[in-house]
Formats: sequence, C-alpha cells, structure tokens
Amino acid sequence: MNYTERKLTTVYTPEAHPGFLGKGHTAKPVIDIEFSKSDPFIMLMDDILDKTDHIPVGGPHPHAGFETVTLVLQGEIGEGPHALKTGDFEMMTAGSGVVHTEILAKPMKMRILQLWLNLPKQDRKALPRVQRLAADHVPVVSSNGVNIKVYSGTFAGVSSPVKNHTPFVLAEIRMEPGASATQRLPADFHGFFYALDGTVRVGANQQALAVDYVGWLDSRDEPGDSQVTLTAGDAGAHFVLYAAQPQHHQIVSHGPFIADSLDDIKQLYADYRAGKMGHITEVAAEQQLSY
Repeated sequence: MNYTERKLTTVYTPEAHPGFLGKGHTAKPVIDIEFSKSDPFIMLMDDILDKTDHIPVGGPHPHAGFETVTLVLQGEIGEGPHALKTGDFEMMTAGSGVVHTEILAKPMKMRILQLWLNLPKQDRKALPRVQRLAADHVPVVSSNGVNIKVYSGTFAGVSSPVKNHTPFVLAEIRMEPGASATQRLPADFHGFFYALDGTVRVGANQQALAVDYVGWLDSRDEPGDSQVTLTAGDAGAHFVLYAAQPQHHQIVSHGPFIADSLDDIKQLYADYRAGKMGHITEVAAEQQLSY
C-alpha cells in the first residue's frame, strides 16, 4: 500500500536563554510556532544544567489542565524512589490540579526535555496521575543501523505501555552513518523532529536537520496513514520525534495553568491558595504507575 509521504515545512533552531535555576542553566524553547499549528503541543523546553554548587534550586509548584512529559537525556532529577535518571520518562497528568516538587541541591550535569501536552477538552479536569517508564523497560526496535526507543504511543511496530489521554508518540531515534528507514505516522498528527546530534534528512524533500534544529512535518485534517523517510548523514544521527493528534479547541494559558477560560484560571488560583491541590506523591496508588 502506498502512503502519503510527509515533508518538513518549517525549520528553525531555538535560541538558548538563561534558565530560572540560575547560574549554569540554559533553556531552549523548542516550540516556536503558533498553537493552532503545534496543537496539542503547548511548550517544550530543552533544559541544560551544569550546577557547580550545593545551593538548592527549584521547589514545589502547582499545575493544572495539561500533562507534563519529561525525558531525561543526561543526569538525574528528583530524589529517592521518584528520581528520574538518564533514559527515564515521566508523564504527569496535572488535570484538575496538583502540586509537583523539583529540587536540585548538589553539583550535577543534567539535560531534560520537558513538554506541556494539551488534554482533550473532556479530560481537562482528569484525576491527577503520574506514570514513570524506566530506561531499561522502554520498548526498543533495532535493525539496519537504526535504533528506535518508543516512550509513548505506537511507532515502528512497537508500543509503549504508557496510557495516553491525547494520542501521542514520543520516540528517540539513533541512526548509523548513511542508514535509512521509512516509518508510518497517522496523517492528521502534528509532529516535529528535534536533532540532538549529527544530521538527518527528512521526508519527501529529504531536507537536512542538523544538530539543534527543529523540523515540523506537514499534516492533513483527514485521518489515515502517512509515512516519513529518514536518512542519516555521514556522522550518523540522534534525534527525537514528537507527534500527536491535535485537539482543535482554544486554550487559555496563565502561569502554571492551562484552562478553557479566564474564569477557570481564576478558580485554579483560588483552589491552589486554599490548599485544595494535593501533592502528586499523595495521589491514590492506582494513579501512580511504574513500568
């Protein structure tokens, strides 16, 4: 069967800015297009930290109305049984509202990709939930010089155990020099690649994405299947793919909250100030999933 070949339509490199964690923290806003075209992806930050002191940074903070999706590329974040290490993945459904704590208190090198993923409108106030997928348990497919880890959704013939409100694919792909592969994606998914190392040529026009570049795929409104062809450059390639089903509804973003209206935002702030948002570590056991 022949599938429509996707191609890149928007390519850019995100600019690094000083991060909120202070000295040694840089943050790159990977998503730099309007929400109607990135939907359901709200924000993705590439956070790089080279911390050289023992001064604690970070702390507890609330979220509501969306999901945070964290992939640890290097280092470790968190402490104790909830720590995430290199190659680990976490999806936290903030939903109706939850408090989350991230504290870094020792010298360390760290790089994480953290996404804000929109929820379907009917799931905006879903029960808070956290899912953790350990690096050793990530589904992997490897052949012909191409290694693919699937953290969320179904891609390259394998499926992640992570449960999705919004249909969502996250894959980390490494390719040996000159390797090539063609993979299928739902044709209506918005999606992009972010190059972490080397160079990969993407899609029908085989446009090159060099390290630190973002490339958005074209898409269509109708459901069905499409395909994308990937070819590594002379030094190989290492990149991530984010692709998800757009939800086609407007959102209001303010501070740590996503909602459907300003009135909803005001209510979320009131709920937080009144102590009505519990901590993510205190949600019911069936809402804390480890794979």
